[in-house]
Amino acid sequence: MKPIKKILLALFIVFLVLQAFRPAKNISNNRSKNISKTYVVPLDVQAILAKACNDCHSNSTRYPWYSEIQPVGWWLADHVKDGKRHLNFDEFDGYTIARQYHKLEECIEEVKKGSMPLPSYTITHKDAVLTAAEKESLYKWCDLLRETIRENNPPDSLVTRRK
Repeated sequence: MKPIKKILLALFIVFLVLQAFRPAKNISNNRSKNISKTYVVPLDVQAILAKACNDCHSNSTRYPWYSEIQPVGWWLADHVKDGKRHLNFDEFDGYTIARQYHKLEECIEEVKKGSMPLPSYTITHKDAVLTAAEKESLYKWCDLLRETIRENNPPDSLVTRRK
């Protein structure tokens, strides 16, 4: 057998072995602290969050077929883990008031900058690209929630304290 064939065979075997090591899936029905438990989430905003945000920012991801192929599955799992670390709409009600207030501000900033949804996500999820009207709806909703939080809480509760 030629050296190149041996190398290709070895790589193929390694690829097959990698398929046995799969990351845990982000699929849970636990929505007990979902943002909608405390705040009104209009239907249009629910649709925006479902199509462009929830795969990485909730406890339930819709996985594409290629997530079953390693190492792509690991890469996606890392993206979801990182996304949930920054913001998880299914855990939002468990955040401090200051964190809720700040995360809504970050939502606006990240979408305005074009950082969210991630360009790497919208390449394969064309429906996740937000229209100008959808962005505006999201901004207005985030601003309204921030105003609601501001009105219902003392000013010092809106300040994030760093240790």
